[in-house]
Amino acid sequence: MKQSNLEMMTLGSVRRYLNYIKPYWKEISITVLVGMMKFGIPLIIPLIMKYVIDDIIGATDMTTAEQLNQLAWLMGIVLVIFIIFRPPIEYYRQYFAQWTGNKILYDIRDQLFHHLQKLSLQFYANRKSGEVISRVIHDVEQTKNFIITGMMNIWLDLFTIIVAIIIMLTMDVWLTLIAISLMPLYGFAIKYFYSRLRHLTRERSQALAEVQGHLHERLQGMNVIRSFALEDYEQEQFQKQNTHFLTKAIDHTRWNAKTFAVVNTITDIAPVMVIGFAGMLVIQNGITVGTMVAFVAYMDRLYNPLRRLVNSSTTITQSIASMDRVFELADETYDIEDRPGAVPYRFPQGEVIFEDVEFAYNDGETLLKNMNFRVEAGQTVALVGMSGGGKSTIMSLIPRFHDVTGGRILVDGKDIRDYQMRTLRDRIGMVLQDNIIFSDSVMFNIRMGRPDATDEEVYEAAKAANAHDFIMDLTYGYETNIGERGVKLSGGQKQRVAIARVFLKSPEILIFDEATSSLDLESESLIQQSLFRLAEHRTTFIVAHRLSTITHSDNILVIDQGRVVESGSHDELMAKQGAYYNLFQVQNLG
Repeated sequence: MKQSNLEMMTLGSVRRYLNYIKPYWKEISITVLVGMMKFGIPLIIPLIMKYVIDDIIGATDMTTAEQLNQLAWLMGIVLVIFIIFRPPIEYYRQYFAQWTGNKILYDIRDQLFHHLQKLSLQFYANRKSGEVISRVIHDVEQTKNFIITGMMNIWLDLFTIIVAIIIMLTMDVWLTLIAISLMPLYGFAIKYFYSRLRHLTRERSQALAEVQGHLHERLQGMNVIRSFALEDYEQEQFQKQNTHFLTKAIDHTRWNAKTFAVVNTITDIAPVMVIGFAGMLVIQNGITVGTMVAFVAYMDRLYNPLRRLVNSSTTITQSIASMDRVFELADETYDIEDRPGAVPYRFPQGEVIFEDVEFAYNDGETLLKNMNFRVEAGQTVALVGMSGGGKSTIMSLIPRFHDVTGGRILVDGKDIRDYQMRTLRDRIGMVLQDNIIFSDSVMFNIRMGRPDATDEEVYEAAKAANAHDFIMDLTYGYETNIGERGVKLSGGQKQRVAIARVFLKSPEILIFDEATSSLDLESESLIQQSLFRLAEHRTTFIVAHRLSTITHSDNILVIDQGRVVESGSHDELMAKQGAYYNLFQVQNLG
């Protein structure tokens, strides 16, 4: 049953992969035809050897001069074929094969990246990014062998085998039957060995992806490892991952070695049988010496493609295992999708209403319960409370990074699930505690807010975010490459670049989630100025750690264990002397 399921999955993966190949069937056909010429030309060499031995060297009715003249003409024709015609055939065969393979991989990766951008944040929270990268890069690359080998080389090797057998049959039928008598054993060997080989290949690929994921994660956290002096401990952890991969790799290698040991033994026995039988026929004058030499040479032309077919079986097995992993990623379902009939979010005003909102992750943990509040267009609302109360979760629901599991969120009077998701997010700007800055220029990072913006608009956005002056002090100004995750910038500088990005986007709804909590006082002051400027006439949500930064808010919501326990202005909440008052006193800000 398990074997049947594996075979069904294999067929499914191959059928799906053929859909990517289908648009390039003309290029593949041309490659195979050119390949037939490339593989066909060497098949004339044994015939040339037979002709030279039997009809030139063995010609008793020709003089030496005539033999040399005949040999010279023959060699001239052969050299023209191999020097003039074969090189361009070889070039175009390789070029078309690689071009087609790379174009198909381009299409697959392009579609996978489109798919990855639509997967929920929960998917990425549950996956190591290194493993996802391994599937998009390594596994997709492995599938290229299915194109080059399975769709091209196998047909060329079969063509070579068939032509070689036909030529051999014209020379001697019985000798040909002896030459191909061991071929059925190939079928049994391949069927026996390669079903398990595919399973071992899949396990090896998964183990390699786990090593890559572990390594990617540790490299990103190298500062933590060093700050806690965990080098020896992490070396042990990496050795465990590496040992697991080594075990799977050795299992794969051991079975692969058994496969080649059996198959190559069959391959080597057949030529020995032919040499012995052909020698006997020459002694008995059944065939000429030239025929025997040609026949032995054709055995090489026959069994070399057979060896390649065996290698191809291994290669295709590995490719199909990689296909399974690629399509497993491609089949990840979307947690967040547009509803049928969803409309664009046009003419935004910025009113936001939470009606009986509840939210729980897939593991069943409920984070928000019976959440109700209303934010008028243009208002500033702050969310405060102890860590883990659900403030950031509320912020993630507005742009639909997650969908509510109960109740609804209305924006300008319509359920946000009735809007096209991308048009909704296009009107929401977010500044987070840890904003992602890409390894590129400052200009590129700010322009991500609106890719079609002019340089002048980028400069104005940077000035509004109090970022222009420090940018101009960088080595190459706006064209300075700021390293992976903005490593060349301070925390305050990264925040100002992120704010400039939002200024450039100019959304109607703003979300500031702990945007200044980890900054020094000078950076906080500069950023507060730019945030106030950005929030003017926009609906603004602020998640704040320092309560002194949100006293100006139109409304303050105190969140505790997924519920709104208090709401009102700063003065109103201080007068109540409730939860907000107590938080304020704890921070010694009274």
